[in-house]
Amino acid sequence: MGVSEEAKRNIRDRVASYKERRMGITKKKVLVLLGGGLSLALSGSPRTSWKIVGEMAKDWKELTKQTAERAINSLYASKLVGTEVSADGTFTLVLAEKGEKRILKYNLSRMKIEKPVVWDKLWRMISFDIPEDKREARNAIRGHLLHLGFYEQHQSFLIYPFECRNEMEYLIELYDVRKYVRFILATYIDNELEIKKFFSLERYD
Repeated sequence: MGVSEEAKRNIRDRVASYKERRMGITKKKVLVLLGGGLSLALSGSPRTSWKIVGEMAKDWKELTKQTAERAINSLYASKLVGTEVSADGTFTLVLAEKGEKRILKYNLSRMKIEKPVVWDKLWRMISFDIPEDKREARNAIRGHLLHLGFYEQHQSFLIYPFECRNEMEYLIELYDVRKYVRFILATYIDNELEIKKFFSLERYD
């Protein structure tokens, strides 16, 4: 029995939606690294396709060059990044003024989770088992979560009461640790009173 046209359309729509989210995350990564002082050396012209070399491949092994090139072209078209040309004709990608302003939104040190007016009574639990060869990513993610105010049940299990999926998705993609991280929603924790006190949740009762 063949696949219906409607089923094919649904599959195409899901694939397109995934690619769009992936592209958005890739563009954020480019801005964050540029904001951190990394220079990306490129050959080619802003009016042609980018040929990425050096740091891009080393920092984001999971990205295809095609995905990265599309993201950079989109950022360039939006005037969020610009280029400087060296004597040998190599282009270096740099943040434009608009990119400097946009980077503040993605700056990890300034990332905040908005607290809702009404709490949905759900606990967000982040569990990770990141291997030793990725310990820098493991320590960085743990540090970011603590900076965001997560409750540390233990070093690889942290809890938060408010919606934080977008922030977690960004961290997971940025450090390339998706297969090691689990995101759990729960309605009950046996040490709930202690955690409520930690988050000062009395006003939501």
